[in-house]
Amino acid sequence: MKLATFMYQGSQHVGRLSDDGLTVHSLDLSPQENARGVLALVDRKANGKAFPVASTQAISLKDVKLLAPIPRPMRNIFCVGRNYHAHAKELSTTVFKDNNADPNAWPIVFTKVPECVTGPYDDVLLPLNVSQQIDYEAELLVVIGKQGKNISKADAMSYVYGYTVVNDVTARDVQMRHQQWDLGKSFDTFCPMGPWVATADIFDGLNAQVTCWVNGELRQDGNASHMIFDIPSLIETCSRGITLYPGDLIATGTPAGVGMGLNPPQYLKPGDKVRIDIAHLGVIENTFVA
Repeated sequence: MKLATFMYQGSQHVGRLSDDGLTVHSLDLSPQENARGVLALVDRKANGKAFPVASTQAISLKDVKLLAPIPRPMRNIFCVGRNYHAHAKELSTTVFKDNNADPNAWPIVFTKVPECVTGPYDDVLLPLNVSQQIDYEAELLVVIGKQGKNISKADAMSYVYGYTVVNDVTARDVQMRHQQWDLGKSFDTFCPMGPWVATADIFDGLNAQVTCWVNGELRQDGNASHMIFDIPSLIETCSRGITLYPGDLIATGTPAGVGMGLNPPQYLKPGDKVRIDIAHLGVIENTFVA
């Protein structure tokens, strides 16, 4: 299934997309559940509750405003840095110069605050009074579906509820200045997400093709099969001594081609449009504004 959170006639809904992707059927949820978006469905499944009944009314996607499928994550998003070999190389003398010299040793894990999530087609705000080096990072995001701790690689995929698309927008100068990355990753609107969640039974996250265009120019093109640490490894790592809960999110890292890695670097400016497409999953596109 593909599951979306959307606005329709002034109200927020959660719905199931039709097979052709042209319409959505709202689900029979309480107002409190609708406010939580797809997270409400994750919790229902984790608690053994039935999937809600879908309305017989087919609503055209043209008539709704798609929101981030999980508008407000329940806690910080787990994020992985340096998880494609080519990306590790392109930033080896900048962002990654002070990190573990061996990119195969351990994943770099940081977080983004929940409040930085924004919709799949919403504007992203450039904090030009704070940073002049705003960059894009196209990523596949994993939605955890059940509680677990010290999860083994062998069992990890059974903990995946589904997947969505994110742009791990980054203020590079702030990221470098503070060494710890959370501030440079967490400005308001710095995590466009969507356009929906594809459940794990219909989407192969282990072979996701991740592409990114800036103003129509292809910048990133990588496959999840080329990750340094695959999804089971990331789930195993993030759950070491830490309980993962239904609805936790793990952003899996970005392929090569970020603006900082170009020669010369090319950072985002007002009016730029960033489009991220994960094949068979979905597309997000955001305009960056001052």
